[in-house]
Amino acid sequence: MVHKIAEVTGRAPGKLILCGEHAVVHGSTALAASLGLYTQVRIQNSISTAEPDGHLTIQLTDMNMHFTWPIKRIEAAFQSLSTFDVDPLSVKSCSPDIMQCIAAIVDEQEFPEAIIGVAAGVSALLFLYISIIGFKPATVIVASDIPLGSGLGSSAALCVAGSGAMLAFSGALDLDVLQGDWLSLKEKKQEIVNKWAYEGEKIIHGKPSGIDNTVSTFGNLVKFKSGHLVHIPNVFPIKMLITNTKVGRNTKALVAGVSERALRHPQSMMAVFTAVNAISEEMAEIIQAPFSDDISISEQEGKMEELMEMNQGLLQCMGVSHSAIEAVLQTTSRYKLCSKLTGAGGGGCVLTLLPKLLSGKVVDKVKADLESQGFQCFLATIGGEGVQVCFQCSSS
Repeated sequence: MVHKIAEVTGRAPGKLILCGEHAVVHGSTALAASLGLYTQVRIQNSISTAEPDGHLTIQLTDMNMHFTWPIKRIEAAFQSLSTFDVDPLSVKSCSPDIMQCIAAIVDEQEFPEAIIGVAAGVSALLFLYISIIGFKPATVIVASDIPLGSGLGSSAALCVAGSGAMLAFSGALDLDVLQGDWLSLKEKKQEIVNKWAYEGEKIIHGKPSGIDNTVSTFGNLVKFKSGHLVHIPNVFPIKMLITNTKVGRNTKALVAGVSERALRHPQSMMAVFTAVNAISEEMAEIIQAPFSDDISISEQEGKMEELMEMNQGLLQCMGVSHSAIEAVLQTTSRYKLCSKLTGAGGGGCVLTLLPKLLSGKVVDKVKADLESQGFQCFLATIGGEGVQVCFQCSSS
C-alpha cells in the first residue's frame, strides 16, 4: 500500500513584546516572545499530478471569504516575465515585475474595503505559493486564533505558517511523514521558512523589522537591539491574559510622536530609553534564571511584575498610552494583577501576568470584568514552539 500526502498543515504562533517597545527604535533592548495563539495554513489536494483545468483556491475561514483562480489564468499572468523559476530552497524577493503579475490576479477578486489588509495578505500567500510550489492546483485554507491589527503578529504568523506548509508540501523540508503529528523543524529548515516569511511580510508591510516573523518561526523568546537578534530558550513558565482593547492605532504616528518628544526633551527622553534598556535586560535574566519550586517561581513573578509596572510607567512618559489601556490597567489592579501595554500602544493589546498560584476563579472574574467593558480576552502561554507542520496521508 502506498501512502500519498493528501494535505499538509503548517502552524505558527503569534508574538508579543514583553518589554522595550518604542525605546528599541532609539537603541534600547527589547524582548519579544512567541504567543500561544496560532495561525494554521492547510494545503489540500495532490499537486504531483498535472491538472490542466485545475484551480488555486484560498479560503479565509475566519472571515468567511474564498478566492479562486484557474491555474491557466495564473500562468498567463506570469507569461510576461522573461524568467520565473520555482525553487523552494532559493529564497527570492517579490520584484516589481512579479508584484505586477500578482496584482493583476488579485485585482480580479472583490475585497471588502472595511477589512484592511486582506488583499495584501492574499497577495503574500499567492507569491509564496507560486514561488515555492509553482503553477499547480490546490486549496489553501487559513484559520487563526490571532486577532487582526492588534499588534500580536497575525500577518507574520500567516506568512510563517504558509511558508512552512508550502515547503513541506513541496518536499523541500525532507521530513519523515508522521501522520497526524505536529513536527518541529531543525534550525536550518527554520531559517529557510523565516526567509520566505520575511519576503511575504514585505508584501504586507513594506519594510518590516523581521522581528515578528523571526519570533513566529523560531518560537521561545528573542532579545533584540540595534538590529541584532539573540534567541533565548524559554526556561521560566509564563502565563498571560491578553486583553484586546479593540482600539485601532496608527503605529507610524505613535513612533513619530515618541521621536518628536525625544527631540523636544533629548536628555529626559534619553534617560527614559536607558531605563527601558535596563528593564529589558533584567527581564531577560529573570526569564532565563533556573527555578526549583513554587516559592522561587513566585519570587521571579514578583520581579517581573515590578519590571512590567516600571515599563508601563515609562511608556506613559513616552505618550503612547490610551484611555482604553488605562481602563484595563485599573481593572486588573483591582485584582492585584500587573499589566502593561504591548506593541505600539495607543490602543491595541494589554498584557497581564497571571501568577502560577493564582486561582482560576480570580482569572474568570478578571476576564468577565474586562469583557463586560467591551474588551476581548485571551489566555495564552508565552514562549514555546515556533513553526510546526502536520501531514495527512491517503492510501492507494
